[in-house]
Amino acid sequence: FSSVANAGILSASRYPLAMSRDHVLPRFFSKLQSQGAPVYAIYTTVGLILVFVLLFDPSPIAKLAGAFQLMMFALSCLAVIVMRESRIESYDPRYRSPFYPWLHILGVLAPFWLIVQMGLLPSLFTGGLIIFGAMWYNYYARERVDREGAIFHVFERLGRQRDTGLDRELRQIMKEKGLRDADPFEEVVTRASIIDSPGGTGFRNIVSEASAHLAEACNLSAKELGDGFLEGTVVGMTPVSHGVALPHLRRPEIESAHLVLVRCPGGVEMGMDLAEGQHNQSEPVQAVFFLVSPLDNPGQHLRILAQIAGRVDKEDFMEAWLSAPNHQKLKEAILRDDRLLTLTLEAGTPSAILIGQSLKDILLPEGTLIALVRRGPDVVIPRGATELKRGDRLTIIGEPAGLDALGKRFKQQAQSPELH
Repeated sequence: FSSVANAGILSASRYPLAMSRDHVLPRFFSKLQSQGAPVYAIYTTVGLILVFVLLFDPSPIAKLAGAFQLMMFALSCLAVIVMRESRIESYDPRYRSPFYPWLHILGVLAPFWLIVQMGLLPSLFTGGLIIFGAMWYNYYARERVDREGAIFHVFERLGRQRDTGLDRELRQIMKEKGLRDADPFEEVVTRASIIDSPGGTGFRNIVSEASAHLAEACNLSAKELGDGFLEGTVVGMTPVSHGVALPHLRRPEIESAHLVLVRCPGGVEMGMDLAEGQHNQSEPVQAVFFLVSPLDNPGQHLRILAQIAGRVDKEDFMEAWLSAPNHQKLKEAILRDDRLLTLTLEAGTPSAILIGQSLKDILLPEGTLIALVRRGPDVVIPRGATELKRGDRLTIIGEPAGLDALGKRFKQQAQSPELH
């Protein structure tokens, strides 16, 4: 019984947190403290668990808790079936269970059979929960919920209604989960072209210039890319938040992801420059990130978008973005702090041993690489034959363990971006 109570204390707060985010419970349950813990949800669930443990007989409580968990397992299996059949591109699980759908159908049916075998009380409790949940949704949550769910995407495959709200929710989940180890986010950012757009430049002109940069790396014309970006913006497929716009495309002709970063210190009114008049976004943007990716890897495309969105949502991003004195600093404002290290080569310091060496001769920890070399006012694209010189500022990306080893090797010469 103690193990059941302990498991409940550890996991129970996730239910009111998720339900609050879906507007099924009051919003205060979704409030997080500075470290990301849902404090009100934790206080409420721990308090309820302690009351039940102290005031009631443990044996029936353990049965009811087991029945509740079995019901949740059944609903989880049902959710997997619905999500898979919906074919939503934003659905990007790290693991896909085998023997679909038979294993999942068994997972839906078997828990309810087990609940019946547990006796009358657990069966009545489960039925009561289902009835109470249906009534709560009908009388409280229905008017507060913005979307109906993944089942609409199943209906859409049959020619009926679909709902786009779940796509947005799944993208938010992807933002919280972050990138996978194989995602080339750092490489995409460090290879990105940068455009400093003067004040007064229209959004269409920015799209044209960015498309010209991307056309050099893709098997597509600048016009085709530009038309795709504009179409996505007009129909509302371009995320805009905190002064940042993220136009994006996926095309079968593209072999790898490419990015163009545009800084607009004066701000750009996107809606003012679209002749169609269908884009109502009035928020001026000071940063525009154009991303193109292969058509056959939607998950990676969305994870890169989510990573960028997560970075620009931070309070310190816009200040770092607008005040960046050069292109290297501009890219460092986007890169993940734990995947980035900078090193300035100076005489009389541990980094002096790198001066005069070619990059191909430098032994770096596995999973790390020198992505950018800042030399005076210029950014040097690093190649194997590139010879490092005194005063060079290196941007090194890679796995946290490798970067930590480099930091210890060069001690205080290696700095994380926030120290600059």
